[in-house]
Amino acid sequence: MAIDFEIPAEAKVLRERVRQWVQDECIPAEKRLLDGDDYKTVLGALRTKARGQGLWCPFIPEEYGGMGLGPLANALVQMELGQSYLGALSMNTQGPDDATMMTLLEHGTPYQKEKFLKPLLNGEKRICYSMTEKAAGADATGMQTRAEKKDNDTYVLNGEKWFSSAASVADIAVVMAKTDPDAPRHQQFSTFIVELPNPGYNIKRDIPTMALEGPLSHILGGGHAEVEIKDLEVPAENLLGGEGNGFNMGQHRLAYGRLRHGMHNVAMAQRALDMATAHITQRTTFGKGLDERQAVQFMLAECASELYIARLMLLHIAYKAENKMDIRQENGIAKVFLANMVHKVVDTAIQLHGALGYSRDTPLAAWYTHIRSQRLVDGPDEVHKWTTGRNVIKAFKATGTTAGACGGDML
Repeated sequence: MAIDFEIPAEAKVLRERVRQWVQDECIPAEKRLLDGDDYKTVLGALRTKARGQGLWCPFIPEEYGGMGLGPLANALVQMELGQSYLGALSMNTQGPDDATMMTLLEHGTPYQKEKFLKPLLNGEKRICYSMTEKAAGADATGMQTRAEKKDNDTYVLNGEKWFSSAASVADIAVVMAKTDPDAPRHQQFSTFIVELPNPGYNIKRDIPTMALEGPLSHILGGGHAEVEIKDLEVPAENLLGGEGNGFNMGQHRLAYGRLRHGMHNVAMAQRALDMATAHITQRTTFGKGLDERQAVQFMLAECASELYIARLMLLHIAYKAENKMDIRQENGIAKVFLANMVHKVVDTAIQLHGALGYSRDTPLAAWYTHIRSQRLVDGPDEVHKWTTGRNVIKAFKATGTTAGACGGDML
């Protein structure tokens, strides 16, 4: 018997198409933006061309205008798109919009799908997700924003939100708030769809971060907003998924977001390693090519090993998702590994470029300051490790071995 790691032929063809799309269209478009071309014009042209080629909303079902890809094919696509910061945007699969589209698709009413999901899928609008709060941090159940029913057809929200990514460029916000403080812990929260701009949803500022910023950074990613929510009235028809289901919907949404970050991290790390290898094969120091030095070869070997493990992790998770298996343990392990992997590979690429890598003449320095957030967003490393460790103990107590929590059931 053989273990089959063969990628289906149609998925291989699609991966190659997307790879060429990124190399031939997205990366050259990056340069046009840096040269001063208008962002909306460049992105609009990219999106029109992508959609014309059938490269649009990869994970969205075909009946909703997407490509209808399953977890494996989508993972292969995302692991190419992350090589360019215009990759996901060009195919309308950027975060945080993508995971929120999935939530609307699964839990939205027919009215909500028509009014809110449809323009998102068409690329006409963008959406953000307001869950995180300063006081709660990584513990979402600690949020204090309240939603109280004013009458049978209106809720009134009050509170604050922190690090609402892309809020400053969003046309719609999905806001989580506490509706029943007396309910069981994970059933106290509900989710509401808010049309923006709205006087009750006040974006106080985009929070400055350690990431290098330029004229395009807030337009592309939308920044991370601090939001004041004051007497925000939301029609009851904009309640998403019913009262008390906000937390569970949020966790489902975040699960995909963690994987998407990891897929894009693989793509960015691959581009960084390619850049580093191209550089060292062209450089000579002290009469010898850099590529001939064992220390340099060891650095490349470590990066190759990290990328190999990362790809296997993602493909195994995609396999489990394709087969409707529980991926929570693997997802948490991969989230931590992939965040640290991309940091290590980009850091190595900077080191191999020397002063050039530390400069702004390559994208490496900007990537380096941006990817530090990967160990914090969608749950910090420590929270995921805590959960992973508890599951190891649970597995041992239940079966006498920890194998089930360490990939032991993968075959």
